[in-house]
Amino acid sequence: MAATGACVFHGAVFSSLRRDRTWSNGSFKSGSIAIHNARRFAVSTTSTDQVVSSSSETTATSSVSDLFGNGRFEKTYEHAATEIVGVGAEKESPSNSGWEGTEVRRSLKDYFEQSVELIGSDGGPPRWFSPLECGSRMDNSPLLLFLPGIDGVGLGLIKHHEKLGKIFDLWCLHIPVRDRTPFTELMKLVEKTVKNEHQHSPNKPIYLAGESLGACLALCVAARNPHIDIVLILSNPATCFSKSPLQPVISLLEFMPESLQVSLPYILNLLKGDASRLPLADVGVILQLIVGELSQDLAALSSHLSVLADILPVETLNWKFKMLKHASADSNSCLHAVKAQTLILCSGRDQLLPSIEEGGRLHQFLPKCEIRRFSNNGHFLFLEDGLDLAATIRGAGFYRRSQYVDYVSDFIPPSAAEVRNIFENFSFITFATSPVLLSTLEDGEIVRGLAGIPEEGPVLLVGYHMLLGLELAPMVGQFFKEKNIILRGMAHPMLFMKMKEGSLPDLATYDSFRMMGAVPVTAKNFYKLLSSKAHVLLYPGGMREALHRKGEEYRLFWPEESEFIRMAARFGAKIVPFGVVGEDDIGEVVFDYEDQMKIPVLKKRIEELTNEAVRLRADVHGEVANQDVHFPGILPKLPGRFYYYFGKPFETEGRKEELRDRENAHKLYLQVKGEVENCLAYLTSKRENDPYRQLWPRLAYQAKHGFTSEVPTFKF
Repeated sequence: MAATGACVFHGAVFSSLRRDRTWSNGSFKSGSIAIHNARRFAVSTTSTDQVVSSSSETTATSSVSDLFGNGRFEKTYEHAATEIVGVGAEKESPSNSGWEGTEVRRSLKDYFEQSVELIGSDGGPPRWFSPLECGSRMDNSPLLLFLPGIDGVGLGLIKHHEKLGKIFDLWCLHIPVRDRTPFTELMKLVEKTVKNEHQHSPNKPIYLAGESLGACLALCVAARNPHIDIVLILSNPATCFSKSPLQPVISLLEFMPESLQVSLPYILNLLKGDASRLPLADVGVILQLIVGELSQDLAALSSHLSVLADILPVETLNWKFKMLKHASADSNSCLHAVKAQTLILCSGRDQLLPSIEEGGRLHQFLPKCEIRRFSNNGHFLFLEDGLDLAATIRGAGFYRRSQYVDYVSDFIPPSAAEVRNIFENFSFITFATSPVLLSTLEDGEIVRGLAGIPEEGPVLLVGYHMLLGLELAPMVGQFFKEKNIILRGMAHPMLFMKMKEGSLPDLATYDSFRMMGAVPVTAKNFYKLLSSKAHVLLYPGGMREALHRKGEEYRLFWPEESEFIRMAARFGAKIVPFGVVGEDDIGEVVFDYEDQMKIPVLKKRIEELTNEAVRLRADVHGEVANQDVHFPGILPKLPGRFYYYFGKPFETEGRKEELRDRENAHKLYLQVKGEVENCLAYLTSKRENDPYRQLWPRLAYQAKHGFTSEVPTFKF
């Protein structure tokens, strides 16, 4: 099986069962409450057998206003929820198609406003609530429990509710302001919820997303339940609380008289790192600076500054700091027992905790741990711009609905906005190479664009893998832009896992590849993709082709055996051969594998890199079996142009029995290979007649006609 293997080196460039239950005294009880208008939360309670509804018609929560009543937060689905059910109840999903409709992105202002409503009728013990903007999710969505930080409100994910609610059953823990439940009891509450849910759905993972204090809570629960499939999403964990710059202030706070109500603004101002230069009495100015850093898109928040003091009055702040000490000590003492898959999110500008260093420390302790760093964000990562939590989880390969991740069935197509964000990182290579894509219609006519690509799958695109896989970003982006097609690339396993830590690029480098549907190259995944009628991208030459030697550009390194023909015929897939040229116009290999293997130090490094990666084609003979990982030395050139040519599709429908014969399958394999070579030869010849092959003529044309205009090419 082949792989899109060499794209690894340019990443920087390049329920079926409905549940109607309520949480009551540690058990679930059937029941639901019908109400007639939209509202924000479904809130559980541990003191009664009734769901507390956030409705203007409900006395207990009359301060919680309608979520969709003003139209700004209107759901995109026509069948907005008209019934509120117990926490965890599965709501019907309109489809599994992903992110249809317009996304509503909430702000820090919404956090303040809804916090006022939530704590306005506060009281009672800690409890779960489920935001009703999370009401329409996909089938069999896993449970995600959000464990808040020091604020305890439970609205820390408010900017992510809508997107998370489409792929998770989201519950949020609310700890009332005056509640004094010890850390151990909070842990038992979360643990009991986890055990109950595991008993109900033993084959589904349970996600614990915790920030700061909540991250400690999640670690302790995971350590106590290694037999349960738990996935941890930890934001700036407070496991390093003993190293916090807040420590001197905490000691002072314990003895500070209650009349001096400046302690909270003073402490929070550490977010800006300049507390010593600001007067303690200037509370309003300090709070405005804090809020301004957390969210730059808000014009005025002066009316909400007092909410901070309402959420964390001095006595509550004292209690939370004591709890943080306990939580940090407990979570550190049980790190050795944590077996859960863990994703740590670290902020580079966290002034409250040394989060980057702590992420590295936890990575050494936790066996199945990955890190994503956000260098421009502060401590309250979930409330800040620059993070899309749902996309981060999916891009990291952490989203799954069963015991093991299924890269085919668990894949959620990216939204148009997510695709734009991804390809902004590759916009320079697209602009610099001004790609020309040609395809072949059924009558054999060659046209510019992708009109010749079959709309309906399964379709298998088979072609030449350019040096370092540089052709991928422009091609994949154009398929989505022009045809609304996600190319499911069969990729080298090193994009998804490492055999051991070392010098290979961090897995975070490839998050965008996973977001766009890349899957590890295996026969099982190939089968699943074709059976799901996907458009599959396959490079039979794999890593050997993309890491070619000097003078080997546009030479195919395909295996002798036909690896994909019979599988394609089994599903009647159309096989589209294609070629791509232009690598020799942007760079030249001057220091290749053969050169490096002659130098002992570099030879050792190649061996180390190869041992870090999963090895493919170990049982294959010939040059294609050379899967050694190395970084070729390339002399860059002034960018030329990329040319793609997709030939006429080969039909396999109705030929299943014929192509079961190895000889017949091999004949078709050679025909496909020959057509790829013809595509390469056609482009290599025709580009000589392109007046805009070089960069300067293209820039001159775009300066005259606009930089978004399509630059002409040769006649075809």
